[in-house]
Amino acid sequence: MMIRLAAATAFALFSAACASAPAATPDLPFAEGVATVCGKAFEGRVVSDDVADDAWRAERIVMYVRDCEPGLVRIPLSVGEDRSRTWVLSATGEGGAWELRHIHRHEDGSLDALTSYGGYSISALGAARQEFPADQSTKDLFDQENIPVSKANVWAVEVRTGSNLFAYELRRPERFFRVEFDLTQPVEIPPPHWAPPAPPL
Repeated sequence: MMIRLAAATAFALFSAACASAPAATPDLPFAEGVATVCGKAFEGRVVSDDVADDAWRAERIVMYVRDCEPGLVRIPLSVGEDRSRTWVLSATGEGGAWELRHIHRHEDGSLDALTSYGGYSISALGAARQEFPADQSTKDLFDQENIPVSKANVWAVEVRTGSNLFAYELRRPERFFRVEFDLTQPVEIPPPHWAPPAPPL
């Protein structure tokens, strides 16, 4: 009898705790989640453990959600003093699907030989996590640049508004990279990214 009473009491306390726990805030759809951070910069940290990324861990990583036009988002990424990288997210017009491209430039603004690679999302429309396997043009580029292992790349971008998290990820067999940004802590906007010189007036 005492065992039954103790079990009933424990169950009641557990049920009460569950009922009083605050409900998790649902994530906004992907496009709306990106819009909430537009115009702001955030510092990130590498949370994966591949030794290949030790150089990134030693640097300050800052993303700047700089341009948020309808269906087009540009996110320059600074890794220390290296301001060569920009993530570009474009709506494809197919019911909310997205395309991811990586743009790389030299300090003089000229494009790197390895640029414009990425792919098209295979995730549910509007999902907070969008995954982008390398598309054919990207695979051709990686062949051309003699890095065929990267043809298996799958990138991901997450905007978890419910937990104030933005994440960028790369994975393929035997390779995993992930950097996370705390959306509760905006930082100072970084210096301008490397870009082509302005045309003469």
